[in-house]
Amino acid sequence: MVAKIGKGSSLFGALIYNNRKVENDVTRILHSNKVMQDRNGEYNMHLCNQSFAPFLAANKRTEEPILHISLNPHPDDVLADEQFIAIADEYMQKMGFGQQPYIVFKHEDIERKHIHIVSVNVDENGRKIDDFNNFHRSKKITKELEEKYKLHPADKLDYSEDTPRLKKVDYEAGDVKKQMTGNIKALMQSYRFTSLPEYRALLSIYNIGVEEVSGEVRGKQYQGLVYLALDNEGNKVGNPIKSSSIAKSVGYAALLKKAASSEKLIKENRLTERIKPILDTAINNYRNRQSFEAELLRNGIRVVFRENEDRRIYSATFIDHEDRAVFNGSKIGKAYSANVFHNLFQTSIEDERMQDNREAGNVGNEVEPVLSNQETRNAENDNISMRQPLELDVTARPKEREDMDTPAADFSKDTDGLKIDDTDFGSLPSLLEQHGADYEAEAFARRKEAEAKRRKRKGRRM
Repeated sequence: MVAKIGKGSSLFGALIYNNRKVENDVTRILHSNKVMQDRNGEYNMHLCNQSFAPFLAANKRTEEPILHISLNPHPDDVLADEQFIAIADEYMQKMGFGQQPYIVFKHEDIERKHIHIVSVNVDENGRKIDDFNNFHRSKKITKELEEKYKLHPADKLDYSEDTPRLKKVDYEAGDVKKQMTGNIKALMQSYRFTSLPEYRALLSIYNIGVEEVSGEVRGKQYQGLVYLALDNEGNKVGNPIKSSSIAKSVGYAALLKKAASSEKLIKENRLTERIKPILDTAINNYRNRQSFEAELLRNGIRVVFRENEDRRIYSATFIDHEDRAVFNGSKIGKAYSANVFHNLFQTSIEDERMQDNREAGNVGNEVEPVLSNQETRNAENDNISMRQPLELDVTARPKEREDMDTPAADFSKDTDGLKIDDTDFGSLPSLLEQHGADYEAEAFARRKEAEAKRRKRKGRRM
């Protein structure tokens, strides 16, 4: 069983979402706790709102007091209404929400029947109910419920019919903006990242690039984003597209807001704890880069390495598709920084060279020495270029705050209907300058790449 916990500020939005499905006869109110009914035992929006009103009126500090939870059994499990009710009550009790008002809706609009629970996370005195480490607590509870009710073990991929399947952009196929728009919106909504380089690494596996732009117009400083298509080698193709021509939700201000909220969520839920033991195992057992990457993929993790033209790794970014989170290696810990992986794989290369020499009878020949860190840094001061990794198709899931049954096609539409120019955000700090030593190396590499292009253009003019 998979639980998705969404938080928001609008009780009306959560109730109306479910009530519309009730009106369309694809959802039923199965159960409630501390929620009023009329004299005929029926529910209505007015009484539902009144039931939550005292809790919300007492709240003074919690910005997102509304809980919208979905509990999703394995597709092979067929549960009776009584089982759904028992599971809902037990889940809410163990999560610490057992004394809260809540309504349980059974959704039957898709083959995999599941339940939604609407509640609040503040008590009658306005105090927020402790939700620290809710992600791991919820996972433990759903495992216990699976065992108690003899359900099939389930993970997020078991209900992929609700989630969009993304494909990498194919420039030659045409209609590039449409291809890019669906992916960009889905990834911005679905994944957690704390900086522009992490976002760029995530987009790159779908053949999409993103650049930060800044300048001055009529005396006003501006900063914004442009998106562009990449080929399978990571080279830029076609013309860049301003974020404001796609949607407000993928612009510069939205990215800043996403980075801030992601940093808080990653810290609260300790999302790096899952990835560390997987990385440790791979580092201890694999010094060959291909084998290392394959081991991570088996655990739902994609790594994006960036190299200079001397093939020195200067950035390592890990994409955890299970928890939908992106981490720069140095932010996870010093043991996972780019330099560690460069040395790890370089040692493997040297071992292979020595083995080849032995087999060729050239044991006495000297092996080409490995450059020291300082020598490598000096070499980087020449002409630096970057290589993007090839794409891997993965399933991206919609963000938990949105409607949990939103069709994949909705991601390709500009649902907010707003068009803005990113030039409105002149006071915002540069995303490229934030978060760790590896990002300093990336910033340096990108400056060198730009300088090389300017020199090339200048040479053509002469």
